[in-house]
Amino acid sequence: MTRKTIKNNDIKISLSLNFNKKPPLGGFFILLPLANKTNGLKFTYNKKEKLKSKKLIDQLFTEGQSVSAFPLRLVYLPTSFEDDIIVKTGVSVSKRNFKSAVDRNRIKRLLREVYRLNKAGYFNNLTTQHAFMILYIGKDKPTFAQVETRMKTVFEKFSGKVLKS
Repeated sequence: MTRKTIKNNDIKISLSLNFNKKPPLGGFFILLPLANKTNGLKFTYNKKEKLKSKKLIDQLFTEGQSVSAFPLRLVYLPTSFEDDIIVKTGVSVSKRNFKSAVDRNRIKRLLREVYRLNKAGYFNNLTTQHAFMILYIGKDKPTFAQVETRMKTVFEKFSGKVLKS
């Protein structure tokens, strides 16, 4: 039996080989990273990252700036939190455009999932803390692909605005 350990920044892979037995899957070994990190930001959206403060949400809509890529609008405000979180985010879908709670909840789930999967690539370079509210302002039910392309566009516009200032 041979044991090999590979270390690379945040990822540690331990591999045991036993040449007396046949490997699984017809002779192929599958190497998967044990961590899903990308320079500090994980692909999670936990309670600490959610925007819950009523005061902060009111301040966000009164003093915040926004970027849009229809049907999404990102309202943001540089602020400071007691946590060591870089970004706190909330999502919202208008009751005026979607009467059914089922439709609103589905769109909110899509928004949260697309945010969770794409935040690490865009917000690793942020040095200041921000509060975000992602609004769905369209009238049609979107697909995952539509939300993902528009979310990436909104994040790129936000990154361009923040890096300029």
